[in-house]
Amino acid sequence: MPLIKRKKSSMEIEIFAQSKISEQIIGDYVHDGQIDIEIPDNINRVMLVASGSSYHCARYCANLFGSVANIEARAIYSSEFMLQPKIADDEDILYIFITQSGETTDTNAALLRAKEHNIKTLCITNKENSSIWNSSQYHIACHAGEEKSIAATKSFMSQLICGVILVLKFAQNKGIDVTHLIRDLNDIPGVIENSYKIHSKIKQAAKFLSKYKSIVMSADGEMYPFAKEASLKVKETSYINTCSYILGEFMHGHVAVLNNSKSAMIYISNTELNYTAVKNLNNIKENYKPPIIIIGNRTNQIKSTYNLNIECEKPIIKTFGILVIIQLLALETALKLHRNVDKPHGLNKVVK
Repeated sequence: MPLIKRKKSSMEIEIFAQSKISEQIIGDYVHDGQIDIEIPDNINRVMLVASGSSYHCARYCANLFGSVANIEARAIYSSEFMLQPKIADDEDILYIFITQSGETTDTNAALLRAKEHNIKTLCITNKENSSIWNSSQYHIACHAGEEKSIAATKSFMSQLICGVILVLKFAQNKGIDVTHLIRDLNDIPGVIENSYKIHSKIKQAAKFLSKYKSIVMSADGEMYPFAKEASLKVKETSYINTCSYILGEFMHGHVAVLNNSKSAMIYISNTELNYTAVKNLNNIKENYKPPIIIIGNRTNQIKSTYNLNIECEKPIIKTFGILVIIQLLALETALKLHRNVDKPHGLNKVVK
């Protein structure tokens, strides 16, 4: 009998649309080495406010604001922002609100609170003329198109590119030479394509992971938001209990969860593993013996069960390839468990 082809989910289609979407976004906002985005002048501090996957984008971009644009930045959950008794309202501060739909309830409420203090506001959203768009002074449209799957994939990727481009625009305006970083943006579509090429290897790792009841996601530094994103993606699509930690912090007591023999571990990095990471991972392997999957780094310093890597020497650009690996791993793990990846039980796309 002929094989019956599995109908592709919206999540899978949207993951594989990201290379083309990234190319379109870069073409929309970058022209002849210049970034075509309107931003306010004289900004020395940035607050990024978001929820869910959008918060992970905010957390990553906050790091870039400091390291690339030399601007103090902090990411905060929208719900936590609403609980703050007092918010910073200096003239040199910009509040950036990130939301896929433009209708996220707590993020919109946070924006309205900021406006009460006459604070400068900017939004990054996939929905023009949404509530967040109409209430913000400055805007960046993600141009990802409609996202049907509940799990954010192409919308998250597009937010991330827009966030990186925004950081580079602020750096340019401060007179920082980021010419090479702007030029490197053109490599993003190709790096994403390279991640697609290891799909079969990702499927093997997903089949292995689907047998575990608990997964620890870990990373260091600027990649920690991607450990959080990986944890969320696997959790919401597979219903597997996952948690995320900065690796160094994980060693302070949290590591005891690996005494559970049904636990696996993933470590994510966009650069070579440093001495401390190698030492910690080897200690974990020796003392707790969990299977370890390394994403984003090819190394023989750790006896990993799987190594999911693409070659790229540019950390910011490689991050986008790692993101796709994470998304495909979540997708395939969920499919092995026969989950409905487009409509996870109890979850909705927009909270109104």
